[in-house]
Amino acid sequence: QVQLVESGGGLVQAGGSLRLSCAASGSGFIIAAMGWYRQAPGKQRELVAVASNGGTINYADSVKGRFTISRDNAKNTVYLQMNNVKAEDTGVYFCWCGIPPSDAWGQGTLVTVSS
Repeated sequence: QVQLVESGGGLVQAGGSLRLSCAASGSGFIIAAMGWYRQAPGKQRELVAVASNGGTINYADSVKGRFTISRDNAKNTVYLQMNNVKAEDTGVYFCWCGIPPSDAWGQGTLVTVSS
């Protein structure tokens, strides 16, 4: 069983920066990948960025060049550095962890970008 705990959400001005963190804890699991999803008001949840254990990183086109995902494998932690944020980045950000044959989700942290 694995539990994901997120932090770092809040209010930020357009053009500013924010860093989200997510730590996985528990026992009896092996992490294959970690990433971030978000859900804007009135929209479906979408992938923001994901990083596999093999080193493959994928970003949504809308965040390329602005967001950076990174992992500290020793701490089972994933980060999302959000730079030059836009109003369209507003939403609830969810940490995701692939733990074959299943996966896990964080509780979500709200990011609000003021314009």
